[in-house]
Amino acid sequence: MLFPTKTASEKRQEFRKALKSGRLLQFPGSFSPLVSMLIEKKGFDGVYISGSVLSNDLGYPDIGLTTLTEVASRGRQIARTTSLPAIIDADTGWGEAMNVTRTIQEFIEMGLAGCHLEDQMNPKRCGHLDNKSVVATEEMIRKITAAVRGKKLDENFLIIARTDSRASEGLDKAIDRAKAYVDAGAEMIFPEALQDEKEFEAMRKAISVPLLANMTEFGKGKLYTKTELENLGYNMVIYPVTADRDEIYFVTSQPEKAEWRTAESWSAKGDLDELRKGFAGFHPEVQAVLNAATEAHKWALFEREPLPSWGQGRVVLLGDACHPMTPYMAQGAASALEDAMVLSRCMEGIDNDGIAAALKRYEATR
Repeated sequence: MLFPTKTASEKRQEFRKALKSGRLLQFPGSFSPLVSMLIEKKGFDGVYISGSVLSNDLGYPDIGLTTLTEVASRGRQIARTTSLPAIIDADTGWGEAMNVTRTIQEFIEMGLAGCHLEDQMNPKRCGHLDNKSVVATEEMIRKITAAVRGKKLDENFLIIARTDSRASEGLDKAIDRAKAYVDAGAEMIFPEALQDEKEFEAMRKAISVPLLANMTEFGKGKLYTKTELENLGYNMVIYPVTADRDEIYFVTSQPEKAEWRTAESWSAKGDLDELRKGFAGFHPEVQAVLNAATEAHKWALFEREPLPSWGQGRVVLLGDACHPMTPYMAQGAASALEDAMVLSRCMEGIDNDGIAAALKRYEATR
């Protein structure tokens, strides 16, 4: 099937309906049409297309060097292969207000369901880096107004306003900006790099439209679980770079070493009890998976036989310090990318300290 049977208009309508459901919508990041197919296969709600990942894919730093043509074209390819809605990163809109109108129209023509515009000043940068600068509120309002004009091609296209002002202006000013952006026509607010639960709560209390949370590994704040974000009142969460980071790890690692490391750790040298101890501080859901593992699972891993259930499959992911590259990942990149989608869900419950500890343990085995 070259194209899904669902039209872009239908995807947008269903996305709007899902936003009104009251549940948290999960959008893992996709950097290729294949990954979009896997995201749908794993049961997520939508696809997120990160500007940072697209920049990296072209060999550029994330400082606004991509063009509208490059991003819109790749966005179409990534969105085409799935019946899920796809949200794309529009950075600062590629120009002034008039350019933003064209940006929205291009995205609609390319089959996207929505996009977010940010209030950074060029050269922009990843939202979780230091020394960001933001434009005046009035300038961002002009861009949002222009974006609303552009969506006349399809009123169901979602305009998301991202504010990076928390880092430079503080939470109160970020809330003020978010309110102004809503008044200008933004239909969802993406408050980037909030610091803790209290800030998430304050933003939710102040803003009437849906809110988007960014759960990127190694960011400014901790990684919240799906349940925690739902309890905070957020409507959508993105995992923008998880799959891309795992794909890069797979490409740059040496499969023969990964296979050897797995065979040794799961047979002569290690056992399940040792593995459980290594993840003693992790999320209760992780503990439940490990506690349910048996010696049969261990030997299935050793023989590199695919395990039948998703719950057992997560033991595979945890077998090498939360990197989904072993044991049977050496069979091909497609398997690695598919399990990277599971990792996105698994990592919801692991905070930054846990990730750092896992990576430290992993490095010690190399």
